[in-house]
Amino acid sequence: MMQIYQRTRIMREKFVDTLAKLYEYSTTVFSKEVYTQWYDSKEGGYTYGSFKQECDALSKLLTQYGVGEGDKVAIFSQSMPNWSVAFFSAVAFGRIAIPILPDSSGNEVTNIINHSESDVLFVSQRLASKISQSVKDRMKLIVDMDTLEVIKSDDQHFTCDGRTVVPTPDDIATIIYTSGTTGSAKGVVLTHRNLASNVITCYRSCKRGRKDVWLSLLPLAHTLEMTLGMLYPMFCGAKVYYLQKPPVPAILLKAMKEVRPTTILSVPLIIEKIYRGSVLPTIKASRTLRWMNTHANKLMCMLIGMKLKSTFGGRLTFFGIGGAKLDSEVESFLLKAGFPYAIGYGLTETSPLAGYSMKRWRAVGSFGYPVHNVNVKLIDVNPETGEGEIAIKGPNVMLGYYKDPKRTKSVFTDDGWFKTNDLAVQDAKGRFYIKGRKSNMILGASGENIYPEEIESVFNNQEGVTESIVIERNGRLVALVQPCDGFIDWDAAGEDRIYEKIDAWKEKLLKKVNKNVNKTSQISSIEVMKEPFEKTATMKIRRFKYKESAPTIEAERAAGAETKGGNEDNQKN
Repeated sequence: MMQIYQRTRIMREKFVDTLAKLYEYSTTVFSKEVYTQWYDSKEGGYTYGSFKQECDALSKLLTQYGVGEGDKVAIFSQSMPNWSVAFFSAVAFGRIAIPILPDSSGNEVTNIINHSESDVLFVSQRLASKISQSVKDRMKLIVDMDTLEVIKSDDQHFTCDGRTVVPTPDDIATIIYTSGTTGSAKGVVLTHRNLASNVITCYRSCKRGRKDVWLSLLPLAHTLEMTLGMLYPMFCGAKVYYLQKPPVPAILLKAMKEVRPTTILSVPLIIEKIYRGSVLPTIKASRTLRWMNTHANKLMCMLIGMKLKSTFGGRLTFFGIGGAKLDSEVESFLLKAGFPYAIGYGLTETSPLAGYSMKRWRAVGSFGYPVHNVNVKLIDVNPETGEGEIAIKGPNVMLGYYKDPKRTKSVFTDDGWFKTNDLAVQDAKGRFYIKGRKSNMILGASGENIYPEEIESVFNNQEGVTESIVIERNGRLVALVQPCDGFIDWDAAGEDRIYEKIDAWKEKLLKKVNKNVNKTSQISSIEVMKEPFEKTATMKIRRFKYKESAPTIEAERAAGAETKGGNEDNQKN
């Protein structure tokens, strides 16, 4: 029996070398199984068989409007069952999908559609207002993502000559645009081989089956959710549930209770908010837990962990965390609590999974080891510190950046390794520990390397702090801090009194942080954000937005004082 299973697995892995073959395999083998479903509705979902029927019908429609091999199909929508239908009506027939993140601005959407030369647009009703008239005018076809009905068609393109093909592994499947945290948009070109190989990598890293249930929380336009949350469950014959509303705590808790997922993909911010907003207050409010926290910490963590798993529905066996580095204090708690978390490392350019850490391999602060069939190493290693840039080679690595050969050349070594811009060290067991982004690193006055992410980790574990970033201004380190919701009562009477409280909090915070970082990482000042930071799809702060200036309380205060001073001068004159 085991030999039959092994042969079947090997045959499946050899067969699925394109997304078209993944589509053919899953819709044939699992035709009667449920593939996608709204968590709170029986309408709008698909079995694998009905999914194929819908994709085939949409592909025929695209063909009728002259959209064929190599043509671009843009998808601008929040995650939903119809998202995968739009995607596979393109990629399974030789077209190229252009996913667009749902939080993109109208200007970003226009630029992506124009740069990619998309001919067709699938857009959800929620996001339709962001589509400019110029984009509408140049589309051959616009389809309502919610209903899959045609919104706009250009009859002059009704030619029925959109020829489809069976794609090869080296054909382009999708171009994913990402601005990351640097502000410079990039169109990452991923082939069928890139994505299909990464699906098999996922299976070799953590085996899932047709009895597994996903609860989707992240945007499908991001490669993390696309590969691990859409393509991988298809490979397994599993079921995926989607939320019709944003995953705020009340909706998320209800969904987890009803769906009882076995598998969730997340970014660090979600579990960090649960830890700081629920776990820590629970410990603080209980005299027994406070005692246990000091005298029996591991037992306390295990008890809370049991409650936490119950909150997630009681069946959770895989909670994948990726997209950014998990806070070390939070990870230490999860490890002691026996929570089934796993760390994934990768980038859009690597489809995305390149490294992972789960079960017995986990170590706080480490993403572990390279995944199956992917090579990871450090290059340009500093002999004194052991720090080097992570470089990756494997079938998952992108072709390059669309229409940008100069940038493409800059991220590859002469012998074909992709340079990630992430700096890391390895321990004696070969596990990787990320220090920070090479582009974020600050060079100290004495030539030392300062990693803002390490200082931010200290800030984020202080009372009243939700998030922070550390930047350099005029040779000094400045921290921009976002307080927890309700920590500062902005509507309280007496502006001067509010500022006095903020100043006292900042002074206390500065002392605590500087006490816990080394001499070269001392913070000179703190500025308090009044609004949340602007983030990427994986909840990383867009740092480039705040390097020169930021909408902080201090900036508002200074502007008010300047205005007041100007008014007084006018009165004197």
